[in-house]
Amino acid sequence: MRKISGFLLLAAAAANGQDAEKLAALEKAVQDAQAAADNAWLMTSTALVLMMTGPGLALFYGGLVRKKNVLGTMMHSFILMAVATVLWGVVGYSLAFGGEGRFIGDLSYAFMNAVGMERQGAIPHLTFMAFQLMFAIITPALISGAFAERIRFSAMLLFTVLWSLVVYYPLAHMVWGTGGLLNAFSDGAIPCYDFAGGTVVHISSGVSALVCAIYLGKRHGYPSETMKPHNLVLSVVGACLLWVGWFGFNAGSALASSGQAASAFVATQFGAAAATLGWMLAEWLRNGKPSVLGAITGAVAGLVAITPASGFVRPMPALVIGFAAGLICYYMVAVVKQRLGYDDSLDAFGVHGVGGTVGAILTGVFATRLVADPEGSRAFGLVDGNAMQVAYQFVGSLIAWVLAAVGTFVILKVCDLLVGVRVEAEHEILGLDLSMHGEEGYNLES
Repeated sequence: MRKISGFLLLAAAAANGQDAEKLAALEKAVQDAQAAADNAWLMTSTALVLMMTGPGLALFYGGLVRKKNVLGTMMHSFILMAVATVLWGVVGYSLAFGGEGRFIGDLSYAFMNAVGMERQGAIPHLTFMAFQLMFAIITPALISGAFAERIRFSAMLLFTVLWSLVVYYPLAHMVWGTGGLLNAFSDGAIPCYDFAGGTVVHISSGVSALVCAIYLGKRHGYPSETMKPHNLVLSVVGACLLWVGWFGFNAGSALASSGQAASAFVATQFGAAAATLGWMLAEWLRNGKPSVLGAITGAVAGLVAITPASGFVRPMPALVIGFAAGLICYYMVAVVKQRLGYDDSLDAFGVHGVGGTVGAILTGVFATRLVADPEGSRAFGLVDGNAMQVAYQFVGSLIAWVLAAVGTFVILKVCDLLVGVRVEAEHEILGLDLSMHGEEGYNLES
């Protein structure tokens, strides 16, 4: 009897062992499938964010300038896809995401050292690196809207390299890098929530744009000479591409094909839609007519404002953030800019600097664990009872403002000494397409 019982126990143990092996194999298969889905979504998001720069931003900005500057303006966005990529691969990624410093990374990933197929969270390190690269491309391209139609091409290239090194990489590390000063998820001394780039991308580029506009001075003939957009059709197409690409920008920042990505996706749509209506309403009431230019600019303002909040807020607060951004950004562009008299050619500051700041601060109000961490107990924003987060968001925004403003001014001084930043008056009057590139955007006589 004892032999029979022992045999049965051994058989049961073997069966249990087989079941455990099958369960382990099944769990691994599920994990592999999830990892593949996450990687596929991140690679798709990476392509969507690149589309935001070229063709999205290139068409949006290109249509807003005068005909004689369309190629030169579009070239700014296009060439940065090359310049920013090379700089990122050599040293940029390492300074932004290497090491554990408070203010900047180290050189552990320089020249793509130790960046391969190993996991960075749930995805391959290479995928994470490539996704973050697209943010480093579009951010300096956004600045180009402020100095459009009057900057030397060589100065723009030098400015981009120096600005990336001095402003973008340190700020990216402070907000998203391990141990960064503002990283709310890595023991940051000032925990600032920025899901997809409100401070890193939009405040930095928008404030830098304002400094550039003031430093370079007004365009020849501004404001007495009419400088209407030469082709709003191009700008509408560009704005639509920006809107679509922004889903990769925001939802991709979840770094997984997850519920948080879905929430960020919906928040992005709601924020953009509400801002479009907010801007259109304000313009309609003030001018008597709703313009197409106003509607597409309002949409971009909403996309900017919802960016830092997208992975932290529910749909209805996303509507509030977007609508507020539409109204406030319209006021900055239509009223404040006119009163102060600075020439921000394509309103990079009014949309990105102001919209990014509005979104960053309102993130502190509406961020909630119901979206960011449904199973946790951490209080995220004011709606969760964490009133201090609003102050953290304000301080984080202020740091981004100061770094961008001071860094940009110093860089412009250096560029001015080395190559000169502004084109000669006769070249500006002729147009940058011919004077800088020897080409014309439209040759209708052939």
